[in-house]
Amino acid sequence: MKIVIVGTGYVGLVTGVCFAEVGVDTVCVDIDKDKIDKLKKGLSPIYEPGLDELITKNLEKGRISFDTDLANVIDGAEMVFIAVGTPPDEDGSADLKYVLDVAHSIGCYMNDYLVVVTKSTVPVGTAQKVKEAISYELDKRGVDIEFDVASNPEFLKEGDAINDFMRPDRIVIGVESDRAQEIFQRLYKPFTLNGHPLIFMDIPSAEMTKYAANAMLATRISFMNDIANLCEILGADVNMVRLGIGSDPRIGNKFLYPGIGFGGSCFPKDVKALIKSGLENQYPLRLLQAVENINEDQKSILVKKLIKFYNGDISDKKIVLWGLSFKPNTDDMREAPSLVIIDKLLEKNAKVIAYDPVSIDEAKRRLGDKIEYANDMYEPLNDADALLLVTEWTEFRLPDWDLVKKLMKTPLVLDGRNIYDAREMKQKGFFYYCIGVRTY
Repeated sequence: MKIVIVGTGYVGLVTGVCFAEVGVDTVCVDIDKDKIDKLKKGLSPIYEPGLDELITKNLEKGRISFDTDLANVIDGAEMVFIAVGTPPDEDGSADLKYVLDVAHSIGCYMNDYLVVVTKSTVPVGTAQKVKEAISYELDKRGVDIEFDVASNPEFLKEGDAINDFMRPDRIVIGVESDRAQEIFQRLYKPFTLNGHPLIFMDIPSAEMTKYAANAMLATRISFMNDIANLCEILGADVNMVRLGIGSDPRIGNKFLYPGIGFGGSCFPKDVKALIKSGLENQYPLRLLQAVENINEDQKSILVKKLIKFYNGDISDKKIVLWGLSFKPNTDDMREAPSLVIIDKLLEKNAKVIAYDPVSIDEAKRRLGDKIEYANDMYEPLNDADALLLVTEWTEFRLPDWDLVKKLMKTPLVLDGRNIYDAREMKQKGFFYYCIGVRTY
């Protein structure tokens, strides 16, 4: 079985490599020649645990290949997956330009029946637009070729994407024909042998499912952050509250960790797109608007605590950040809280030095020389006025606190992920602040 995946970003590359791993003849296409040249050599453009090894392995086995031209590889394929970016427009809506460009290209080059699948996260109604774009090109060519469109949204967690794809909680597929459904059943059979369910539905429902899932998770995060801030005011401990409510099976304990807000390529963008979709249909999504507002405020909470500690003036203070990526095990800094924190610190004329195990190159690309960068976690602490824990990388979990205190000018730690113990930190002589716990 041969498939083509257009787009070698996070979703497209993980999808392609995992299909190749189970024996599917997979071709990944991208117009970025430099990226394709590197992939042909087994070099991944993104950081994702286990991905490099799978690329190399499947290249050697001949199960995956890379190309810059869809016309070169579309013949013989049964399916084409569209996995290009859908960046937010200025108004928050998803920009479908790249998705529809691919659809037009498919219509130009296809010569036999295809199932055309939107893998990108797209608003309800996108599959119909894809169908119209393909039909337009087929009509221009004067040919009558059957095809189906489908929606197969991804539910991958950055940092654990390979495991998520190979052992999915569920596989959601929107189809409109039995023929397309049968092809999906063949494609996903290796993933359903262990009981992972295929859930078939109509296409609009599949498109909505992706947005609704991310919006629900984002809502839980913002809810917990709102509760955390109130806990701190009232003298309650949000960590205890989280345990108390999370033990209720109707609630569960997932995505109930307070912190400095969500980031990444999915939650912020998808919440914005769903809000915009509601407005376009005269149905304001009031809850999601609150979720977004809470999240934007939460990204600044560490800086507010820091400024309060220093009585409103942090100019010329040396502030160290541990972590830059929006979460551990990725170099992704899209919508990362660290970017907001850095902007706020620079506005107050603070001196910022940051360390992250994998995101330094990405930070340099985004920030240039606006801040300084360290090569290890202890290097920047010499004479530091504050340490901000921004991303909960494993190597930050059990630092040498005696060394940290010896190096710092002021032993001030602001923990944006609640990974340290307040009593222990105070015993060691630190000024310690976290989220949702009144420490002073």
